[in-house]
Amino acid sequence: MAMCAALRCVSANFSAALPLLTRPAHIWTCQNSLRPNVLRTLYTSSRLSGALKFTDKHEWVRVEGSVGTVGISNFAQEALGDVVYCGLPEVGTKLEQMEEFGALESVKAASELYSPLTGEVTEINTNLTDNPGLVNKACYADGECSCVSLIKLKSHNTVRGCGIC
Repeated sequence: MAMCAALRCVSANFSAALPLLTRPAHIWTCQNSLRPNVLRTLYTSSRLSGALKFTDKHEWVRVEGSVGTVGISNFAQEALGDVVYCGLPEVGTKLEQMEEFGALESVKAASELYSPLTGEVTEINTNLTDNPGLVNKACYADGECSCVSLIKLKSHNTVRGCGIC
C-alpha cells in the first residue's frame, strides 16, 4: 500500500516538474543488445559469404574443386528488374578473367556478364535460355536458378576484384 502511494506521489511530481526540464531527453537505443546482431550475422554470413566471392561488377563465383559456378548478385538482379533475355556462351568457350561472356536484358536495362575466372565453359544453365526470369527468383540458389556457367579453373588462378560487396 505504501508503495502505491509513493508511486502516485512520484508520478504527480514528475508531471508537474516536466516543463522545468531544460535539456532534451536522451533517447536510449538498444545498441548493446546482441539478439538482432546475432540473428543477422547467422543469416547473412554463414551461407553466402563463406561460399561465394563477389566481384565489383556484381557477379559471384562459387568454387568447388576445379570448377567455378558463376551468377549475378541479388543487388544486380534487383537493379535490373524482371529479366526477359539471358545470353550465355557456348560450352567450350575459353574465357579470360573479367572478359565479357554473356548478357542479361530486362524491362529496365541491359547488362553484360563478366567472367570472374579464367578457364573454359564446361556447362551452361539451359533453363535460363527458356525462362530467364529464374535469375530473379533465386539468384544464389544451387543449380537451375543461378548457374550461369561452369568454368574449369587453371592452376593457381585467383579471383581478382573479388570480395564481399
